[in-house]
Amino acid sequence: MLATAQPVLRRFWYPVIPIELLQRGPQSFTLLGEPLVLWLDADGKPSAVRDRCCHRSTPLSQGIVVDGNIRCPYHGWQFNSEGSCVVVPQAPDSPIPENYRVQNFQCQECYGYAWVCLGDSLDEILNIPEAADPGYRQIHAFYETWHCSGLRLIENVCDHGHFHFVHNQTLADRENPVSSPHNVLEKTECGFYFESILFMHNNPHMEKNVGSSQKTIKIIRKINWCIPFGLHLQEMMDGKELVQVSITYATPINDSSCQMVRFLFRNDTEAEAKAADIITHEGLIFNEDRTILETIDYDVPLDLNEEVHMATDKPGILMRHKLAALLASHGEVEQRRTAASVMANAPLI
Repeated sequence: MLATAQPVLRRFWYPVIPIELLQRGPQSFTLLGEPLVLWLDADGKPSAVRDRCCHRSTPLSQGIVVDGNIRCPYHGWQFNSEGSCVVVPQAPDSPIPENYRVQNFQCQECYGYAWVCLGDSLDEILNIPEAADPGYRQIHAFYETWHCSGLRLIENVCDHGHFHFVHNQTLADRENPVSSPHNVLEKTECGFYFESILFMHNNPHMEKNVGSSQKTIKIIRKINWCIPFGLHLQEMMDGKELVQVSITYATPINDSSCQMVRFLFRNDTEAEAKAADIITHEGLIFNEDRTILETIDYDVPLDLNEEVHMATDKPGILMRHKLAALLASHGEVEQRRTAASVMANAPLI
C-alpha cells in the first residue's frame, strides 16, 4: 500500500512536530507527501499551511513569523493561519485579492506536539487519560525520521515473534523463541485491542528502569491500535505497581519514510528512574528494530496472499483487514507500485 496514493489517509490526525521546535521559529514538515510549514500564531497556537507561497512558489518555511503571521522571505508577503494573505508590502494601500492565499490545514496542539489533519477528519486526536493524571509524568522519548513505511513500524511493535532474535539480550533470549499466545485480540471501532504477556530478559539498562534484578521479567501488555499508524501501549510488570504507557506514531512523510514520534507516561518519579536512562534503553531496542525495518520493502501488501504468516502475526493480519476495509468503505482500491517501478528499484546483481 502506498500511503500517499490513498486519499482517505489524509483524513486522520497525526503528530507532526514538537511545540518546542515551533517556539524557535517556523518549521517545515512533509506529511503524506504534502509539504507544510508550521509556526505559532500570535496566541501561541500552532498553524499549518502549504509550504509554497502563491506568488512565486517560495518555501514559506524559509521565512519568519511577524505578528503571528508567516512572512515569505522573497517579497515579504504575510499569511495568517487561515492561509489568507494579509500584508503585501509593495501595495500597502491596495485591497488584497482573495486569490492571494495558500492552502491551510487543521492544526491543534496536544501532548506537546502540533497535530495536523489534511482533510475532513474521520477521527479525533487520541485521548490519553494518563496525560491528565498528576500521578504520571510525561517523557518525550523519540522524534526521528525512519526510512520505512508507517505500517511496517507500527506492525513491528505488535509483533512478538521478532523479539527473541532482533532484541536478543536487550529484551529477550533467542534460545527461547516461542512467544505466549495473545490473551485477547479483538476489533474496535478505531482499530483493535489486544492483551499479551511477555517474558523479558533483564539486563543492566532495564534494571535501572524497572527497579528489579530478577533474571526474567513478566510484562503484561495492553495495546490499542489506532488506525492507521498509531499505538497506545500500556505495560505493567508482574508484582510491581509500575505502569508505563507508550504512545507511538509512525507519522507518514511519504511512501518510504515516516516520522517516529514516541512519548511515554509513567507513574514513577525522576528519582526512581531517570528519563535519560529510560530513553537510552529504549534507544537500544528501537535502533535494533530500525536496522531491520529500513531494509524491508516499504510497499506493504494488504493482500494476505502476498506474504506468508504465522500465529504471532495475528495483529498484523488484522491491521491489513481493517485497512483494506477502510479503503473499500471510501471507494478506494489499494495502490501499489507498478511492475516497472519495482524493477527500477531492484538491486543490481
